[in-house]
Amino acid sequence: MNRVAIIGAGRFGMALAESLSESGEEVLLFERNGSLVQSALNVVSSAVQGDATSARALEDAGLRECDVAVVAIGSNVEASLLATANCKELGVGTVIAKATSELHGKILEKLGADQVIFPDRESAHRLARSITNRGAFDLLEISEGYSIAEIKVPEVCKDKTLAQADLRNRTGVTVLCIRRLDENPKKPRAIIVPGPNDQIHADDKLIVFGTTKQIDNLANES
Repeated sequence: MNRVAIIGAGRFGMALAESLSESGEEVLLFERNGSLVQSALNVVSSAVQGDATSARALEDAGLRECDVAVVAIGSNVEASLLATANCKELGVGTVIAKATSELHGKILEKLGADQVIFPDRESAHRLARSITNRGAFDLLEISEGYSIAEIKVPEVCKDKTLAQADLRNRTGVTVLCIRRLDENPKKPRAIIVPGPNDQIHADDKLIVFGTTKQIDNLANES
């Protein structure tokens, strides 16, 4: 389980907090507005009122112990930039920052944001899924509810043939291809379109198709 901090309780921040909480993540919401903090207490693990432009306030709230911080501050660009810089300074592993323009996004990247998002292009639900999903690190939703993703090989599939893993019948997920390491580590992974007797190696990456829920379930199998 990740410990995720969300800085800013606007529409996007609250939608993300709700999605993450429903997925069982520990969510710390940090917000300047006291009434929004009170409302959020029914949704998240903890909610703290404070000024995100203060590194001390973020540290006191427990940001150092968070695996991921999402800076979801909206129109206040200065606060967004300072909050992002503060999260990096506190050593948060992954800092994701919301941008309102291309220029805003470029500045966030310069400040060290690990990922910059544009809410008009990415939904809070999709971001929540990428945070909670420990196996799928590249998820492309191609139609309502259906996605193509690249995932790590689940433990139950390692060193089995595709037929033995029986993923399509067991999980509903179709393996489209395998990305396999070359003997020369400097070369890119080879793309393999597997047959039923092809073995899945532990360090392979699987390109799969299925419903978002099916892929999430497979990626988190042990």
